[in-house]
Amino acid sequence: MAESQAFLKLDRRIQHYLWAEGWGALREVQEKAIPLILPADQDVIVAASTASGKTEAAFLPALTHLLQQPDEGLIVYISPLKALINDQFGRLDRLCENLEVPVWPWHGDITATSKRQFIQKPRGVLLITPESLEATLCNRGTSIAGLFKLVTFIVVDELHAFIGTERGKQLQSLMHRIETALGRKVPRIGLSATLGDMSLAAKFLRPDREVALVDVKSTGGQLLILVKGFEEPSAEDGTRRKNDPEKERAPLAIAEHMFKVLSGSNNLVFPNSRREVERYTHLLNSLCEQGQSPREFWPHHGSLSKEIRYETEAALKQRERPATAICTSTLELGIDIGAVKSVVQIGTPPSVASLRQRLGRSGRREGEAAILRGYVIEDALDDKADLETQLRLDTVQTAAVISLLLEHWFEPPVVGGAHYSTLVQQLLSAIAQHGGLQARRAYQLLGAAGAPFEGLTKRSFAELLRNLGQGEILTQDHSGLLLHGRIGDKIVNHYSFYASFATDEEFRLVAGGKTLGTLPVSQMMSPGQRILFGGRTWLVEDIDEPHKTIHVSPAKGGAPPLFNGGAGRVHTRVRQRMRELYVAGESLSFLDATAQRFLDEGCIAFETLALQDRVLLDQGSQAILLTWLGDGANEAIACLLMSRGVQAFSGRLGVEIVRGELSLEEIEDRLADISSEAAPPLDELLANANNLIRQKWDGLLSPHLLRETYASSNLEMDEGLGWLRTTLEHRISQ
Repeated sequence: MAESQAFLKLDRRIQHYLWAEGWGALREVQEKAIPLILPADQDVIVAASTASGKTEAAFLPALTHLLQQPDEGLIVYISPLKALINDQFGRLDRLCENLEVPVWPWHGDITATSKRQFIQKPRGVLLITPESLEATLCNRGTSIAGLFKLVTFIVVDELHAFIGTERGKQLQSLMHRIETALGRKVPRIGLSATLGDMSLAAKFLRPDREVALVDVKSTGGQLLILVKGFEEPSAEDGTRRKNDPEKERAPLAIAEHMFKVLSGSNNLVFPNSRREVERYTHLLNSLCEQGQSPREFWPHHGSLSKEIRYETEAALKQRERPATAICTSTLELGIDIGAVKSVVQIGTPPSVASLRQRLGRSGRREGEAAILRGYVIEDALDDKADLETQLRLDTVQTAAVISLLLEHWFEPPVVGGAHYSTLVQQLLSAIAQHGGLQARRAYQLLGAAGAPFEGLTKRSFAELLRNLGQGEILTQDHSGLLLHGRIGDKIVNHYSFYASFATDEEFRLVAGGKTLGTLPVSQMMSPGQRILFGGRTWLVEDIDEPHKTIHVSPAKGGAPPLFNGGAGRVHTRVRQRMRELYVAGESLSFLDATAQRFLDEGCIAFETLALQDRVLLDQGSQAILLTWLGDGANEAIACLLMSRGVQAFSGRLGVEIVRGELSLEEIEDRLADISSEAAPPLDELLANANNLIRQKWDGLLSPHLLRETYASSNLEMDEGLGWLRTTLEHRISQ
């Protein structure tokens, strides 16, 4: 340690603490980050694998800088999770107590007494969520400058979890509003384990100046991967079992295998929905009961009470008894649950970046391999097998994601989007903070150059103000000062206002007055679309957005749809890798015999159907435009078709087109017309689009602004049009 120049730069009290704790050396990420952060004269992103020491890489130099100041200082640490704040408090409190630096956790579960103590003397380290920071700015008004007067750093943990989201735009706005109140820039430190493009992440952290980058690639211990395939046999009546929980056999077989290989160790299991979390937790604990063994399997998802979630986290942290969590992405971020032996993915991973983040939980002990177990389920092949079954899409997509993971590629962060929903929230919050704002000042604070919503035109801002005024969200006094209107005042004074994101809502599916269940929807839907639910195909008749209800009727004939509900948006690179796997037809070392058979069968179907050379596929009453593009480009092409009177929807292979009376040649002609012209205005393009309301305050936007914010976050128009123009240089139907 004595030879480390970074170590020698640290405050002597911190050096003594590290010696006392038995540190033999600083880690690579700390060696690189300390000299960049210590002067407090630039923004820094620290990207490294889970458990690499990123927290210390930020706080050791930040605390050293704080201790070197003649006046007391303040470090603001912003986390996406209350549980992560609790963990970091445990890690920092002992170090900071030694330094006589107070540490203040601040979220909804912290007592009012502790918060008052911080407000009386705002120094040390403040650990806070964006929502609590929002409440502070909203309610503390003009005292914000005094409250944050001593701030020397703003540290953002799990940076990747914010980028491209409404919560991320809220975070950008909060940091900007604090700096505006202070009249100076505060150095920002971003910490993340998963960043696909460091330059885009830097643009998110600080859009208007350069950011120093520390990107420590994992040297990577051994990585063990095995994907097992399970086949769901056809029911005796010839119907498909898959997607019908009452008939499925494969989940029980998967549970039995997991019980055999996971029992006696700590693991994380990620199914793809809350329903599946409940199902597998029940199956696994039933096996515990049958074997008269103690409970080892615990659920964790956002709909559970915090007591149940804490119970699961506590079971993982203790080491006396083995525990495995069956969870959604709630345990994907850096909550300290200790090392786990393996990570299990049931079904297709949401993304390469998500799988990488999850896998970072395993192999954290010296000398241990990281272990990924995957499970895929495919229906048995028979004369009723649909295209998705023939192509073994789940297996091939899973294989594509894993192959990209092994190449160290993952999705770049999404930094664009208008985020008008969060603009509404930030406007209302800023008005509360300042006791009213002139429209010109509000625009400068939120939409001008260097502001969080930079790119917002004055015309769009004026339209937003008019619409909010008509809805009594805002009002103006005789001097033109913007104030909360009758309804806006109620919104801001409700406890739910401080969160920029909507709680997860699912659409209720109703057929003939009977509720079939609920379905998460992640892409645009329209009447006439076909969806798969409960093992059956349904036709969308009507979408009741205010009541989150989709009215459906049984679909007659035609191929089942490939609509994937709320499974997450897929990047173009993943779809292109799927096509490459179909063309190559090779064996993959991480697939077991059954999963490899699924891949082989998919490749055979791909070759038999001549999909390598076909772009427009006849499916009877439907046609599929085989683009092999991501969801954003596919949805853009679908919107372009719908603007010309052709019903079309984004699907897993490309764009699903309802033919009606159209021949394939007529569809091709429509596509050729689209590719030869510029995209129509958004109001024309999305005139017939439904369920565009996705974010919390979208319902307060005018129809035009709603279409604009939806398109900016969901449609890759340039990519979609570019693909059409390239493809249509020659005839596409075969």
